[in-house]
Amino acid sequence: MSKSDVNKVVLAYSGGLDTSVILKWLQDQYDCEVVTFTADIGQGDEVEPARKKAAALGIREIYIDDLREEFVRDFVYPMFRANTVYEGEYLLGTSIARPLIAKRLIEIANETGSNSISHGATGKGNDQVRFELGAYALRPDIRIIAPWREWDLNSREALLAYAESRGIPVEMKRGKSSPYSMDANLLHISYEGGILEDPWAEPEESMWRWSVSPEEASDIPTYLELTFRSGDIVEVDGQALSPAETLALLNKIGGVNGIGRLDIVENRYVGMKSRGCYETPGGTIMLKAHRAIESLTLDREVAHLKDEMMPRYASLIYNGYWWSPERKMLQEMINASQANVNGKVRLKLYKGNVTVAGRYSDSDSLFDEAIATFEDDQGAYNQQDAEGFIKLNALRMRIASRKGRKAD
Repeated sequence: MSKSDVNKVVLAYSGGLDTSVILKWLQDQYDCEVVTFTADIGQGDEVEPARKKAAALGIREIYIDDLREEFVRDFVYPMFRANTVYEGEYLLGTSIARPLIAKRLIEIANETGSNSISHGATGKGNDQVRFELGAYALRPDIRIIAPWREWDLNSREALLAYAESRGIPVEMKRGKSSPYSMDANLLHISYEGGILEDPWAEPEESMWRWSVSPEEASDIPTYLELTFRSGDIVEVDGQALSPAETLALLNKIGGVNGIGRLDIVENRYVGMKSRGCYETPGGTIMLKAHRAIESLTLDREVAHLKDEMMPRYASLIYNGYWWSPERKMLQEMINASQANVNGKVRLKLYKGNVTVAGRYSDSDSLFDEAIATFEDDQGAYNQQDAEGFIKLNALRMRIASRKGRKAD
């Protein structure tokens, strides 16, 4: 498809410098109509200003969509049913938002008769892959325009100069601007760039936006009671809440207790290592609680199989394969495992730590006190049975030892 074949483009639009320049650049380079789409997934106050900026640039079709409930219900919650963590630490706050944005981009393209979409992800990061894999999975014939892979505007100064030459209004924030590249949604806020490009440099305390430092958190612990139904949180301290309301509340409670800070060097899908910092207070609480209720309600082998599958599932999400058949297959297995993950978990939050203070499940608990007790079990468990069990499991090692083989 040539430039002249692009009839209309749906642009993932934040209203910031990059996407405002992209908007005008698309008009200049492709001589096409642009539709803007701004997703409200809990990132904060910049959503409505994006509408005014798009209108000021002459855009007629402007989509501002509140996707917070869909984001948590259909993307965050299914991911947490798997206890998903990438490379041992990262809770995938940015990764899990991209398939939803890609889905809505394609829906709007279909609604508006657009044959193209565009995004502001650079050619060095993961997001370009996530957006585009999702888009192609949902509409194979879509044309994708990624300006950062086409233009020569490779610095902030070049972007500002382009904006000035085209009359693009740029809001210059008063005071000291943040040196970090940040991305926020209801699950987390991320920080990259600035001093973080040196893996040896400790983040400045002033960088963190959602949480107090653990040292400054209250000396009085906070207790929470979370109610689970089929692996999802449905109540907080007895109050029924929607998925988005639950995550927003847990973010607030976790933040004041110094919960959820993370500083990691991760392996990007494109091949480079990247240092990033994240705040995920609500997600950190959710993960701890979910593992606690599963410890009571999941069969041992099911729990272990889930743990074995989780790294693969996490990589699929991190690398942009949410809409792939293999992720969907894994999701069906994960969802099936949650049928009996019902009950309550009591947590203690204190100065950056989340500890389990109790867990309870009525009919779905597999914990049998009569068998587990160290007191008289009244014949519920015959301890003599353990001798044959151990000998049978030792058989192959006993045979090897008799043959004179040394242990590895």
